Amino acid sequence: MFAAERHEEIARTVVRERRVSGAELARRLEVTMETVRRDLAVLESEGRLRRVHGGAVSVDQSTSGEQGMDSRQRLAAVEKRSIARRALELLEQAGAGAVVLDAGTTVEALAELLLSRDNHLAGGQEQLIITHALHIAAKLSEAECVGLELVGGRIRKLTSAATGSRAVQHYDQLRPDLAFVGCNGAHAQFGLSTPDPIEAVVKAAIVRAARRVVVLCDASKQDQETLTRFCSLEEIDTFITDRAPVGDLARALEDADVEVVLA
Repeated sequence: MFAAERHEEIARTVVRERRVSGAELARRLEVTMETVRRDLAVLESEGRLRRVHGGAVSVDQSTSGEQGMDSRQRLAAVEKRSIARRALELLEQAGAGAVVLDAGTTVEALAELLLSRDNHLAGGQEQLIITHALHIAAKLSEAECVGLELVGGRIRKLTSAATGSRAVQHYDQLRPDLAFVGCNGAHAQFGLSTPDPIEAVVKAAIVRAARRVVVLCDASKQDQETLTRFCSLEEIDTFITDRAPVGDLARALEDADVEVVLA
C-alpha cells in the first residue's frame, strides 16, 4: 500500500471510529509504528486529525471544545434514549424519594421519559426531582407526580445549566437518594470529565451529595478525556452505557466495584 493510500485509510478510520490507537493502525495496515507515527504527523499537518498519546482522534474532539445543546441532541440520539430507558427502570426499582438530574442530553432524555410516565401516574406518590438544568426543569414543571426543586446560580448559555458557588452550596446542603449524572469523557485513569471547569465543580458537588451516583454515558465517550475531571471511578456506583467497556476502562470499572448496566 502506497503512503497516499495509507493516509486515506487512516483518515477514514479516524472519521468513522473517532479515536484510533497507533498500535491498532500498525496491525491493520501491516506497517511499523514508526511508519504510523509519520503518517499521523502528515495527516495532522493537513488538519485531518489530531494526534494524542498512543494514537489519534478526529479533529472535532478537543479536551476543551464543547458543542451546544442542539448539536449534542442529534448525536447518538437512539443510544441516549436507550440509556435513558434503563435509567428509568433503575429509578423505579430504587424507590428513591429525592433524585438529582444533572444537565446533559442523555439526562434530558430521562426527564422526557419521566414526563411520559407521569401522564400515566396521576394521583400517585410525588417524587422530588432536584436539578440545576433549566431545560429539564421546564419539561418537568407541570408534571403532576413530580415535586420540582430548581437549583440556582449563574446560567451557562451553552448548556442551560446553573453554575457557580450558589449551585455548589445548594447541593452541598443536600443528601439525595439518587443522582443521574452525565459526562463528556470516561477514562480508566482520569475518571469522569467535562470540558468546562465551572460545570465540573457543580457535577463534583452532586457526586459528593448523593447516596448513590448513576452515570449515563454513551459509548462514544468511553476512553475519552476532556479538560476537567469531576470525580474518579471509585466515587460512582452504576455506569449505564450502550456498549460494554473493554480494555483498561472495563478493568478500572471492575476494580472500582462499579455496576455496569448495558442499554
